[in-house]
Amino acid sequence: MLNHLLKKIIKSGAGRMRYILAMAGLGIALLLILAAIQLQTNYNTLLHGNNVQDSIANFLVVNKIVSDNNAGKTQLSEEEIEGLKNQNFIDAVGIVTPSRFKVSASGGSSLPFYTDMFFESVPDNFLDIESKDWQWNEQSQFIPIVIPNMFLDLYNFGFASSQNLPQLSHDLIKQIPIQLNIQTAAGNKTYFARVVGFSDRISSILVPQTFMDWANEHFATEAPKGASRVIIRTKDPSNPQLTDYLKQHNLVTDSDKTRFSKYRKVVSYVVSVSWFTGVAMFMFALLVFSLFIELTIASCKEEIKLLITLGSSPKQLKHFLMKQFFPANVLIMVVVLIVMSGLQLLLQHFLLSQNMIISSFLSPITVASAILVLFVLWLVHRRTLGRQIKA
Repeated sequence: MLNHLLKKIIKSGAGRMRYILAMAGLGIALLLILAAIQLQTNYNTLLHGNNVQDSIANFLVVNKIVSDNNAGKTQLSEEEIEGLKNQNFIDAVGIVTPSRFKVSASGGSSLPFYTDMFFESVPDNFLDIESKDWQWNEQSQFIPIVIPNMFLDLYNFGFASSQNLPQLSHDLIKQIPIQLNIQTAAGNKTYFARVVGFSDRISSILVPQTFMDWANEHFATEAPKGASRVIIRTKDPSNPQLTDYLKQHNLVTDSDKTRFSKYRKVVSYVVSVSWFTGVAMFMFALLVFSLFIELTIASCKEEIKLLITLGSSPKQLKHFLMKQFFPANVLIMVVVLIVMSGLQLLLQHFLLSQNMIISSFLSPITVASAILVLFVLWLVHRRTLGRQIKA
């Protein structure tokens, strides 16, 4: 009988429009907050998830921008290289060592060709090949070479087609002996080389660092000028700090690997706006709900005082009122999570069509945040009711 009487008193004191507005405001606020959390989680999954096969993009070859003012003077100073090493968004920096001698290559009778060429070398831990032949010393029978896959594609689908020449497979290229002619002060020296791998990471003709150091020491025709390029390893090539740093220091890298930087800025901006708007609306919704409860109880204050006079305890009244007001918040949260799950499923299908993989379910962080928000709402309701009942 007491609960039935209290329900009639509360319904008579509660305004339907105020109740609907309070519920709608809280629902929108919760949707914005949880959407910001889920959006950030999805973005982190795309960048660092187990499905991301991005070992190529995580290595960037960096050099100075060539302009009319610095043509021929694009070497990186020690200070510039140390500056790159000291950035917390760069994990490692490797020097790209150029050859300081003239070299030409020919294919002999097996593949008649002749070309002037150049070599570069990088530390082995920056390479994307695995070959037992990638080693050299003065007793080696041949010099191992790595060429870019892009070079072979240009030959097969460009040069070979236009010149009516045969296309070459990876295995065939590895079997062709290459004759190298290195120009020295004492005349030409002949060495044999063989392609042992193909790189998607570095667009250059690479030789082992041991051979490069030895050959530059014995055959160099010019003094060392310093490194023109470096290769860096970074966990996040789309980090705006990285692209901003390179731009500020007149450095450039493969723009295709850092193209997501501008998208990340947009995503970060959207997340920040969602966070700010969601938190602001959440605080406003808490205020509206608190005022709604206070106005409802204030309009029934005389009836509640009478019930207390007749023997009802404040604790009993507070417990009953919590059951009247708080379950609506749980219902709102459930509806918001259902809407979020539907949106997440739609987003997962859309990104899958773009060859990007995220989970079709809400993140545990999002669900945990929803529980935390419900706990905050429970505390606010309890505090408001306790204050009003005591009054």
